[in-house]
Amino acid sequence: MLGVLRNIKGDKAIWGVVALLALFSFLPVYSASSNLVYVVGKGTTMGHLVKHGLLLFLGFGIIYGVHRIPTHFFKGLSIIAMPIVLLLLIYTLAQGTIIDGANASRWIQLPLVGVTFQTSNLAAVVLMIYVARYLTKIKDRSITFKESILPLWLPVFLVLILILPANFSTAAIIFFMVLVLCFLGGYPMKYLLGIVGTGLLCLTLFVLTAKALPDLFPNRVDTWISRVESFWDPADTEGDYQIEKAKIAIASGGIVGKGAGKSIQKNFLPQSSSDFIYAIIIEEYGLAGGFALMFFYLLLLFRIVVVANGNNTVFGKLLVVGVGLPIVFQAFINMAVAVELFPVTGQTLPLISSGGTSIWMTCLAIGIVLSASNKEIGPENETSGTDETNPLEVLSGQL
Repeated sequence: MLGVLRNIKGDKAIWGVVALLALFSFLPVYSASSNLVYVVGKGTTMGHLVKHGLLLFLGFGIIYGVHRIPTHFFKGLSIIAMPIVLLLLIYTLAQGTIIDGANASRWIQLPLVGVTFQTSNLAAVVLMIYVARYLTKIKDRSITFKESILPLWLPVFLVLILILPANFSTAAIIFFMVLVLCFLGGYPMKYLLGIVGTGLLCLTLFVLTAKALPDLFPNRVDTWISRVESFWDPADTEGDYQIEKAKIAIASGGIVGKGAGKSIQKNFLPQSSSDFIYAIIIEEYGLAGGFALMFFYLLLLFRIVVVANGNNTVFGKLLVVGVGLPIVFQAFINMAVAVELFPVTGQTLPLISSGGTSIWMTCLAIGIVLSASNKEIGPENETSGTDETNPLEVLSGQL
């Protein structure tokens, strides 16, 4: 154990923030799991707590293993992993899983271990590494849109098309983060605007196709529309049951909350341990606990930008931003949904919510960030990739 601790490298602040978030997660997960036990009738509270602990243990194993890999190795790994990810997404979508009459083709069953795995989360991390590699490759030359279609945008749109039918929010987040990464990587803005237009056109065609052929994607588009309508219509108190219960939980939390394990609304929120765990946290720990949690995510964002700015290679800078920013972005989307600033998206709270895939892929991304912050491995003496006018330095200066 001491040998493992001595071999921990990279940004110590990120290690600290991640460890604190993981330790804190046991409290709300244990509290919220009572809903699964006494309302749904699934397992025991201690069983859910032990499962969460095992998932985090494996997650930290992923962080430790990945953070020892030299950063430049991820270039080649992304090329190898991209076709594997596409095949996994095709297999996931082809299963045609239906839950309550709606398309829910998001998970695959891992053989032997009996655990479900959400392939879109893995695809998001791999795609961001792949895009960072391509942007590094073209950093010293001007390119035309035509020559970037096959190596850059074809894989991006293939991933998005395979995720979109069952998970619009994840596809939208991936698309937005790819655009942000391309902007920071110096990809021409005029081409990015064209990509945005193309994306909106594809989304429109998908919606029209799904409405015309409802048996192709059962109820999925209708679910998106109903969520948006419920969000924009304050009088629709029955349109989104979960949001109403989340607002009650937040309103009853006050400044310091009811205390650990004393949430009432966890018994009524179907996703109290995952999608709406932030509402339970505020009910039990009040606004003080909610703002404290927000502070730690902001601290994680600050350290991610510091690591990106301090890396000596363009690939390292873009890699850290590409896999690191989505963690914080997803966290704030989850919080925004709980307080009804966004429509319901189904995004979990990274490192806090229960769920194996979310924890493992967040840990994978954090391991990559820590790898880039580790000065003892990788070709950090490469200075050819630095650029005094790099947009990442501008971003760091603004923070």
